[in-house]
Amino acid sequence: MPRKTVAATAADESFDFEQSLAELEAIVNRMEQGEQSLQDSMRDFERGMKLAEACRRRLATAQQRVEKLVKKHEGYELQPLQPDEPDAADDREAGGN
Repeated sequence: MPRKTVAATAADESFDFEQSLAELEAIVNRMEQGEQSLQDSMRDFERGMKLAEACRRRLATAQQRVEKLVKKHEGYELQPLQPDEPDAADDREAGGN
């Protein structure tokens, strides 16, 4: 069966974000070790760029879906996610109600 390109797959419902992210992390680890041939490094770099773009697109799509859902419900205000700030759930888990 022919392999789909990552960019085409990112828009597809069968795209597995977690699997793609794990593959990207494996590529980064291999490249950081610095023991690959130039040809293997270039192949991994190209694959990594495609995976990164596909993951970025999937995240952007997910963000748009969340924004649409939030906007549909009156009384809710869209606020950007602040990844550097722990949320209330993190505070509760840490024991700080």
